[in-house]
Amino acid sequence: MDALTLLTGRFSSARLTEPAPSGEVLENIKRAALQVPDHGNLRPWRFVIAEGRQALCRLGDIFAEAAVEDDPVIATELLERARQLPLRAPMVIICIAKAVEHAKVPLIEQQHSAACAVMAMQQAAFAQGFGGIWRTGAYAQLDFVKQALELGEDDEIVGFLYLGTPNSEPAKRHTPDPAEYFSYL
Repeated sequence: MDALTLLTGRFSSARLTEPAPSGEVLENIKRAALQVPDHGNLRPWRFVIAEGRQALCRLGDIFAEAAVEDDPVIATELLERARQLPLRAPMVIICIAKAVEHAKVPLIEQQHSAACAVMAMQQAAFAQGFGGIWRTGAYAQLDFVKQALELGEDDEIVGFLYLGTPNSEPAKRHTPDPAEYFSYL
């Protein structure tokens, strides 16, 4: 797939099934994450891969425990939903911004670099015939999740990248008119 087609035709796939990317395809996805803009070569990101039923269920347990800590009287249905969230795809890559104080590179710029890594991974998956969807949601912000994933105090989860094989056609999308969003000085 040529780069322009990738950039203008990419879409998120919410319904994903086996197989997940593996082998050289997964290595390409990892390499794409490490090639994003990175002022100062700080490499302000880390990634945790949850793949396979056992790892995805462990992530679901983390979400469920976080939900209970956040709301001790959470409804049973919501608790079970939290537990099932990671099972929407055969692989979830958790992207963590590990920003550090730096004289020339603001924290926000480092977090943006980590966010670019999520997009690059999703683009690399798409370019190789796989699908993905970048999700965040409340679980990216809950302290319990951050502690369970052994994040540092200043680390932030910038995304849960769900990857797999799309099992449905993409929804029809409206392509916005660039003139509505761009202007010139």
